[in-house]
Amino acid sequence: MHAARNIALCTKDCLCLFVCPTGATDTENGQIDFSRCLDGCRLCVDACPSHALYLVFDRYPVKPQKDAVVASALDNLLESKVKQELIGTALAQGENGGAKLAKAIAHSNRVLAEDCAREARYILPQGSETRKLLTELLGRRGDPGFPVDAVEQLLELLQ
Repeated sequence: MHAARNIALCTKDCLCLFVCPTGATDTENGQIDFSRCLDGCRLCVDACPSHALYLVFDRYPVKPQKDAVVASALDNLLESKVKQELIGTALAQGENGGAKLAKAIAHSNRVLAEDCAREARYILPQGSETRKLLTELLGRRGDPGFPVDAVEQLLELLQ
């Protein structure tokens, strides 16, 4: 983690120059020398009266892999929610007075199923915005290295 400066906020009070133990701050060009900045020191951040200095993370934690038992449980819950959504949809199409309730149940189960799918390590967004974005991306066919085949496959899955 190292310090960075928002030049638009910097009032050049230069307190950071006096408190930095390594001399990493430079108010002339507004830059902070990351190679000299101590990891997590934050002396300059705390001293800055204009709050122009802030810390930037260099390393982020690695997302742990889902345990097979957890993923399996989420898959089972996903399957259950999909079945419940289908039941709710069938009830909503009926002539009875519980159609609104059934529609709400179906929608609730769809949302929970999508959450389970996402947490179980896979999901393909099904919304119209996703289709629109993928269609717009296909307009970039002329760009070298653009994965046209992958985008076309995704669009086929969304149909």
